[in-house]
Amino acid sequence: MFLQPDELRPFLVLAEELHFRKAAARLFVSQPALSKQIRHLEQRIGGPLFARTRRKVALTEAGRVLIPVAEKLNRESRLAFDSVRAAAEGRAGLLRIGFGIASVSAVLPRTILRFRRDNPLVEFQMRDMSTPSQVAALLDGKIDIGIVRLPIAHTDLESRPLFSDHLVAATPRSVPFSRSEGLASLRDRPFICLPRPVSETFHDHVLSLCRRAGFSPRVVQEASELFTILNLVRAGLGVSLVPSSAVLLHVPGVRFHELGMREAEWSIGVAWNKLAEKRELISRFTSTIRSVVRRP
Repeated sequence: MFLQPDELRPFLVLAEELHFRKAAARLFVSQPALSKQIRHLEQRIGGPLFARTRRKVALTEAGRVLIPVAEKLNRESRLAFDSVRAAAEGRAGLLRIGFGIASVSAVLPRTILRFRRDNPLVEFQMRDMSTPSQVAALLDGKIDIGIVRLPIAHTDLESRPLFSDHLVAATPRSVPFSRSEGLASLRDRPFICLPRPVSETFHDHVLSLCRRAGFSPRVVQEASELFTILNLVRAGLGVSLVPSSAVLLHVPGVRFHELGMREAEWSIGVAWNKLAEKRELISRFTSTIRSVVRRP
């Protein structure tokens, strides 16, 4: 036998008032209707919950035992309802986010902090993924939102641009960089790169820029994290091409140089599946990240 919160509320009100007329008034029902509800509950339990006389109504031992149980069930029912409503309104649930190397040091951390402040019931699951991997995961329903390189061409996905970034040269302080020659001045330097399996688009972009500058980079070391790459540069192991947002990591001993190449630029945006179940939650997060970009 399971007791439902709706059938327990008349009992709790009557247990508080110990007066059928007053309890019925609070419940907006007639006294006969309240009496019928209480008798039905007593039949289900198998014994009286109230001792009734002409002068007063008193709780039986079964009634006294039922009070904390009924109060707990009512609290849990309200919490469950509030949680489900919050999820339906996009204020609760699990949000799975894919991101790439540039978005980590740019807007994503600030977006998470702001979103958590306004939506404390939302949990996050973060995955470091290349743009092609994010597109596949969005289509398969494995992530809810992707922070991707634009454009992405798929009819089932929707995207919005967030900001533009561009590659800059990162060198140790001891390595000269010629503004007039630009990237070509690093042709003889050892390079530190992001592995292609980590991000095909980023890796290929670096190689493409070097070829446009007239050389193929001599890659002596690969590292999967931007912070590691910058520290290897700092140690003098080589030079690298990194997103301009890498400046925000504040790694000492590393200088950043503009390349002066239009081809160094790319656009970063937020993407999601048009048929995603968590549309309200996705919409809230998308609005937050776009507001962070507009007003950091």
